Amino acid sequence: MFRLMALHWFNPPVFVKTDRPGVTYGVNHVEGAAEELMKWPKRGPKWKLALQSCIDGFEGRVSPQEVRMAFEAAASEEGMLRSSG
Repeated sequence: MFRLMALHWFNPPVFVKTDRPGVTYGVNHVEGAAEELMKWPKRGPKWKLALQSCIDGFEGRVSPQEVRMAFEAAASEEGMLRSSG
């Protein structure tokens, strides 16, 4: 029997660069944020905070909106943030 994991949604999405030139991805849930973080080549202090925030979001210790704010800060620090979709 399969158990589906509920996604931890946030809004508005955070738009980030992808590994495909010219393609932007709108991240709108904690799971997607964690997945994108793991793809980034640069991993500074805000990246580490965002990853910990994702873990805390999975465990229910912080809200999805708090994860969103940490993810957006990391995306900005790492040069991955896009202004819009």
